[in-house]
Amino acid sequence: MVNDTTSPAKGNPAMTLDAASSALLADVMRRNPAEDEFHQAVSEVLEAIQPALRRDPGLRDAALLERLCEPERQVLFRVVWTDDEGRAHVNRGFRVGFSSALGPYKGGLRFHRSVRLGTVKFLAFEQVFKNALTGLGIGAGKGGSDFDPAGRSDAEVMRFCQAFMTELHRHIGPRTDVPAGDIGVGGREIGYLFGQYKRLTNRFDAGAITGKDPLIGGSLARPEATGYGTVYFLDAALTTRGERLDGRTAVVSGSGNVAFHAMAKLRELGATTVACSDSGGYLHDPAGLDLDVLHEVKTVQRQRLSAYLEHVPSARFFPGETPWEVPCDVAVPSATQNELDEPAAISLVKNGVLGMAEGANMPCTPAAVQVFREAGVVFAPGKAANAGGVATSALEMQQNASRERWTFEETDRRLKATMTAIHAQCLATADEHGAPGDYVTGANIAGFRTAAAAMSTLGLI
Repeated sequence: MVNDTTSPAKGNPAMTLDAASSALLADVMRRNPAEDEFHQAVSEVLEAIQPALRRDPGLRDAALLERLCEPERQVLFRVVWTDDEGRAHVNRGFRVGFSSALGPYKGGLRFHRSVRLGTVKFLAFEQVFKNALTGLGIGAGKGGSDFDPAGRSDAEVMRFCQAFMTELHRHIGPRTDVPAGDIGVGGREIGYLFGQYKRLTNRFDAGAITGKDPLIGGSLARPEATGYGTVYFLDAALTTRGERLDGRTAVVSGSGNVAFHAMAKLRELGATTVACSDSGGYLHDPAGLDLDVLHEVKTVQRQRLSAYLEHVPSARFFPGETPWEVPCDVAVPSATQNELDEPAAISLVKNGVLGMAEGANMPCTPAAVQVFREAGVVFAPGKAANAGGVATSALEMQQNASRERWTFEETDRRLKATMTAIHAQCLATADEHGAPGDYVTGANIAGFRTAAAAMSTLGLI
């Protein structure tokens, strides 16, 4: 559900929608029924950019806002594949190109049973602002399928990926639309997808998809980038408050790629992660989680998080629960959208949380975000904090175009520089619009202004 747009929220100068924005939001909801996540994403952006619209009414010219809220293209297709017993299955595939004003569509593919068109549209819409913040000349898109690779054999995943790419290849390419990974789509899936793309097109266009193995044109540090970048942003935000990550305790939701590498970077900067989660529950160890064991359980053995206890029996697993009751100094929600609600936010604040950075896309509900902002918690929204993944994908595209291969250290250096620049841009933009220290306002306005300027330059298209 979206926020009540008729009354201002405490402590947030951008929460009241003017009449034109309210009418636009109502129209978006009418034209896109039963797509609550998309409605929520549009509502949050419209709320956050109100100071910019008041300052510069010209931002409404040429139906800029209306065009920004309507995808340039939406592709929905059938995917038919066979399992290891020869049974046929039918899934849906999606690809939404939301904006190509700044460059080719860029954004991941998500394979999960929860994926539907509204999910993909919300992710692609968020990507518009995230990608604009990177300054790397990439547009915004997102895609995926309601196929779930969990529990499937490598052969089944390969057959599905090949069937999926058989249709998708018509719509992508290094100068058109460049997919990457997301939930359920890791290096294995990307390899199968790119292999089929190469087979069908008869071209080794390495820049047509990112997140590849370095052997086939992938970038070193890409698997680490989203998690690392989130922590780089959080570290920069805490530093502005005179705080440090060193010696702090952290809680991270999720235990996949983003969560794991966020935990690794937190450890490198001196913080101790005491809890993480998966869809079955959460794991807690006050002494700190053993990341080597966690990697073995989740990545190598592909087991549930509860299997960690077989290696570290002193830890505790809480089935069916989320980790937000665990006291911590910093929190990094890195699982999925709307996973952290208002009661969870209140619990975190009561337990003294100092900083919150979204490693996932829109993991905090609007009410939870408001709790953090009213409490003065450093809050880094996903469209800024987790931009490191797509930024490094853009760096992979650069390497593919020039046929270069950078070292891990060089890519990580560029990633950190990009996240530092995004942080500074968000901070300065928030201050400029009368909301000092408010990264929600800063990120949304900065991304919006960049995307809107590019759209205006291109004319009425």
